[in-house]
Amino acid sequence: MLSIDGELSEAVAAIAAAIPPPAVVGDWKSRRTNIDGLYAGLAAAATHDDRVETVDFTVTASDGHTVPLRLYKPPNVPDVLVVHLHGGGLIAGSIDGYDHVCRRYAAEAGVAVIAVDYRLAPESPFPAALEDCVAAVGWAAEHVRERVPGARVALMGDSAGGGLAAAAALACRDRGIGPVAAQILVYPMLDDRTAAVPGAVEPFLTWSVGDNITGWRAYLGDTYGTDNVPALASAARADTLQDLPTAYLEVGQLDLFRAETVTYATRLMEHGVAVNLSVRPGAFHGFDQFAPDSRPARKAFADRIAFLQSL
Repeated sequence: MLSIDGELSEAVAAIAAAIPPPAVVGDWKSRRTNIDGLYAGLAAAATHDDRVETVDFTVTASDGHTVPLRLYKPPNVPDVLVVHLHGGGLIAGSIDGYDHVCRRYAAEAGVAVIAVDYRLAPESPFPAALEDCVAAVGWAAEHVRERVPGARVALMGDSAGGGLAAAAALACRDRGIGPVAAQILVYPMLDDRTAAVPGAVEPFLTWSVGDNITGWRAYLGDTYGTDNVPALASAARADTLQDLPTAYLEVGQLDLFRAETVTYATRLMEHGVAVNLSVRPGAFHGFDQFAPDSRPARKAFADRIAFLQSL
């Protein structure tokens, strides 16, 4: 029988008390307010490593949009640069809300991190966010090797950012951008067709079916619910996953995205991609952010750090 990890149950109770009742399906404005407020609170409560320096700058996407980026530089001279994409269901989130997360990866893994403030839906539907992310990878690939011979570029993101990282890996493969050494997909939002969940999991969801439909509908517009959704919008729809970079995938057993994450990992392996897959027992969506000091979160961060250091 499925059950939540004991150390995580307190976090769920605190989240439920702090967040207003779920908005109706399609109400992206309320969800954005709730998500951004939650991220702001988590960021304010987090500790910061002052050894990590930051530099804000911009790049230009293929459609001419100016994309804000933030570079996190660890104390050492890194030979890995991670392009990090924040979560938020494609409708919320920002680099400020994930500042503490990127600092942690830079400090503990000893990698440089570029956070991407990609455009959000529905104001900027597909392919705006994807093109912003690809532009960041292109900049990283062009500049990192000029400064550190042999340096590698990786893509990383969680939730919506994980889905965008998977889609950006596909786009970079198809457009010859990179090379990208790895894709780190943390409970990724990969498949717009996910619109149901096993009943045993539903009580534990922190990102619901209604939330998921709202996010995808905002991002895809009129193509949502049709067969016309391209793979670069929803990576799970890709026909072939050959020649993609090594992948690390992670998801909680009590996460709406569990099935699509495991399916994507299996398909990657079937197409010859090296895969590291972790399914966290008793863990819900966003468990590591909501309860960063819990045993499951500490284990998850340690595994991600180890993977980044192995690149």
